[in-house]
Amino acid sequence: MKNSFRIFTRLGGVRYYAAFGSKDLKIDGVKDVIAVASGKGGVGKSTTAVNLAVALASKCQLKVGLLDADVYGPSVPMMMKIDQKPEVTKDMKMVPIENYGVKCMSMGFLVPSSSPVVWRGPMVMSALRKMSREVDWGNLDILVIDMPPGTGDAQLTTTQTLQLSGALIVSTPQDVALIDARKGITMFSKVQVPILGLVENMSCFICPHCSEPSFIFGKGGTHRTAAEMGLKVIDTYRNGYT
Repeated sequence: MKNSFRIFTRLGGVRYYAAFGSKDLKIDGVKDVIAVASGKGGVGKSTTAVNLAVALASKCQLKVGLLDADVYGPSVPMMMKIDQKPEVTKDMKMVPIENYGVKCMSMGFLVPSSSPVVWRGPMVMSALRKMSREVDWGNLDILVIDMPPGTGDAQLTTTQTLQLSGALIVSTPQDVALIDARKGITMFSKVQVPILGLVENMSCFICPHCSEPSFIFGKGGTHRTAAEMGLKVIDTYRNGYT
């Protein structure tokens, strides 16, 4: 299934929020922090975060970091083809592991992939703070955060301890996924984080034989959601399907 997608954005920019936020929430050396989130798992959020980070580094020539904030189900190590533990500096900060021009940090670097993370909320919150603030990121133009699915403690901790420049919400076209995407949009709006856009993933399956699109998960749902929530539509289909 090709990951053709659409982005729905709200008017306004990233820089306005970042410039006037609290300095106490900033990470030293990091200009902007963008959260890639979803209200539901399995919609391609991590894939979107990884592709966004790599594209910003390779095509836009920016200094980019990628933080995998999904403590229970980290995907970044596999997607970024990293299988090693981070080194530690003299001042006890972890050194992010770089691949494809992106500096990465994930719980998957610290815990074997076969070992589940069986932690209660406070331990997860502590881990998120350490993986964001106790890391030697250096100078970054953008830090992309692959958020865990949902709207619980992990998401609130991230928004309260980091100065997010904006949030990108990922969803698939069907109603079940869009219900949770709405919750994610509402949560970030309540904590005054700008919604940069709603990405529609898995929009259609394009037949490899006849090249005709099949809208397996429905069609038009993301358009309706964007219109109802006052978001602007920006089409990025390369194949011209609308």
